[in-house]
Amino acid sequence: MGSPTELLPPGIVVLERGWLSANNIVLRGADRAALVDSGYCTHSEQTLQLVARAVGALPLTDLANTHLHSDHCGGNAALQARHPGLRTWIPPGQADAVRAWDVVALSYQPTGQQCPRFAFDAVLRPGRDVELGDLRWQVHCAPGHDPHSVILFEPGSRTLMSADALWQNGFGVVFQELEGEDAFDEVAATLDLIEGLAPRVVIPGHGAVFTDVADALGRARSRLEAYVKDPRRHAAHAAKVLLKYKLLELQRVSVREFTSWALDAPYFVLVHDRWFADRPLQEWLATLMAELVRAGAATCDTDFIANA
Repeated sequence: MGSPTELLPPGIVVLERGWLSANNIVLRGADRAALVDSGYCTHSEQTLQLVARAVGALPLTDLANTHLHSDHCGGNAALQARHPGLRTWIPPGQADAVRAWDVVALSYQPTGQQCPRFAFDAVLRPGRDVELGDLRWQVHCAPGHDPHSVILFEPGSRTLMSADALWQNGFGVVFQELEGEDAFDEVAATLDLIEGLAPRVVIPGHGAVFTDVADALGRARSRLEAYVKDPRRHAAHAAKVLLKYKLLELQRVSVREFTSWALDAPYFVLVHDRWFADRPLQEWLATLMAELVRAGAATCDTDFIANA
């Protein structure tokens, strides 16, 4: 059996990144190229180099974001500076927040993450198509992980860009649930949508391209069921994700500085206050860091904690 990438339409190059930067998908057409998602800002220079290599001599004319979390659009500003006239597409739900550059509504300040300001030119309207490269992609709403997220589907090859709505082994943190809004049902509806599209090959927001879609949907539904039964389990997972993500950015930081960052990150404090207020905040934080170390996701000595 060949690689799943062999099932992709001609001209698609998937730049699989780590977890700090979402995957970048380059779509090479006959006379132009497009990019879906731009990674995190601290990886911007690497993103520019990788995209330039994948695009070659073609002009990069379009940039589309599946959603506006910092790991998917943090490279937008650098790409716009490098490619004057680059047409940038975003989901419509946060268009006003981008215009005003509302870093709270866009989640950057609450999560303690960075994203340089960027502009946009058009919106990805669910129910319509968008042409990227030489292919037309259906735009579908995919709320759950992010209420404004979209996924992109090319029906001829049955290729799906699933963003963080479906990975090979799960899906992204459901942020609305952390805020006290019911959104697990939206995750379920998005998984049903994906099943109905019957993709042959999936390009996830993180991780490798995959074809075992039915198995991935089964794993995602199993995880969702566990979270519905025990929302605190999801909240604890989300808190560790926020910590791990910052470690991916910083790589190594003093425990004192890392603690200070966490206590100043509104989203982290919100998770504690809503779900774990029965434990002192700093004690809970210390427990989470110890769990990251035990899981092999971090290393820690007396004074420093580091990404593993």
